[in-house]
Amino acid sequence: MFFLKRIYKYELNPEKTLNTIIALNPNVLNEARECDKNKSSKNNPIFGMPILLKDNIDTKAMKTTAGAVALIDNTPSEDAFIVQRLKENGALIIGKANLSEWAYFFCNGCPVGYSAVGGQTLNPYGSMIFETGGSSAGSGTGVAANYAVAAVGTETAGSIISPSSQNSLVGLKPTVGVLSRSGIVPISHTLDTPGPMTKNVIDNAILLDAMKGKDNEDAASIAVSTNYINEIKNTTLKGKRLGVMKSLLSDSIYATTVKKLQKEGAIIIEYNPEEIDLPNFLTLLNLDMKEDLPVYLKMNTSENIKFKNLEEIMTFNATDSLNRMPYDQGIFDGIIADTTSEEDFQKIKETLKINGTEFFQKPMKEHNLDAILSINNYHSAYAAVALYPCLTIPMGYKNTGEPLGLTFIGAPFQEAKLLQLARAFEIKNPVRKSPSEYKE
Repeated sequence: MFFLKRIYKYELNPEKTLNTIIALNPNVLNEARECDKNKSSKNNPIFGMPILLKDNIDTKAMKTTAGAVALIDNTPSEDAFIVQRLKENGALIIGKANLSEWAYFFCNGCPVGYSAVGGQTLNPYGSMIFETGGSSAGSGTGVAANYAVAAVGTETAGSIISPSSQNSLVGLKPTVGVLSRSGIVPISHTLDTPGPMTKNVIDNAILLDAMKGKDNEDAASIAVSTNYINEIKNTTLKGKRLGVMKSLLSDSIYATTVKKLQKEGAIIIEYNPEEIDLPNFLTLLNLDMKEDLPVYLKMNTSENIKFKNLEEIMTFNATDSLNRMPYDQGIFDGIIADTTSEEDFQKIKETLKINGTEFFQKPMKEHNLDAILSINNYHSAYAAVALYPCLTIPMGYKNTGEPLGLTFIGAPFQEAKLLQLARAFEIKNPVRKSPSEYKE
């Protein structure tokens, strides 16, 4: 009830609204009462926690729109796999959060956090001043404004890390396969993954742990035996080897943070990263989405959604461009225009994976690093194609009040290590502040 009151208080106030909530779960109060009846010491730690979902994640009780008018009446018959896992563990799905439409793979140059369904998401640390980050904009602003305990975002390249950084949150982009993608509106089966967005590292581990599980419908899904909650009970920075890119030390907040880490016993290794390109990155996304979206439309949408492919959605948008595509649909145009052959496509994917991996693996092996330190989503594209997990944590605030995140990047399937490092940092450096306009 506390969170619903906050949502009504702020989201229905024209002067305070963040355009963060697209839909509320009509059953959440009854579900909360059931949780109250079934409290037990044996419950999963997430039991009873209100969780927001990015509105590209399927739910039976609410529509799943991806922020697009084309899907405004889409009510899937099944929850996404990760939603099933959350419910099995007792989480309460409070509602659906706004996002950059089609996970920011729709229009060229449009503002992050905008969707035709939800409007323009605003940053609680500076409404109409700071960007929200995208594409999981509402997941970030919703948690920052305390509309839920935590939220689930999705990322292809930066879409969890960016809004988490911009909203002073802990955000984790796990290795592809740690969490299922079934029942999530896709961009790329090669790179897509959901992930937790929270106010602190403990909640992040709890949410990650509650969503894990092998999904036979997702070819990349793996069985994870790690208990992420237990992994962060004993953490330290002492003796941890952290790579620091020299070029980033020009940022005073980052440079100060590096000194703090060193003071806590971390071994800092400064290095100059090699200049490595990511050629034809857009082609990877184009061809994956051209293949993956029709599958989602056929297998996951409700019967009243008749679109079979991207072309049909584009035709629909063009019949009312002001309301359905006010910033055009340039990225969709590019997907259709991309005629890369299958043979060339496979070469592009291989090159991207090799280049992204080399960008991190070479310094990590050479200096025996536990993680590399970045800022916000500066190196998310490299991490995406390399399939390296990233975790960002509040690092400080610029003079303007805009949040800044410290991002740990580790080797594949090293989520537990990243959580440990972040938790050790968080304990000694509790820098996060709630946005002043949304403290009540």
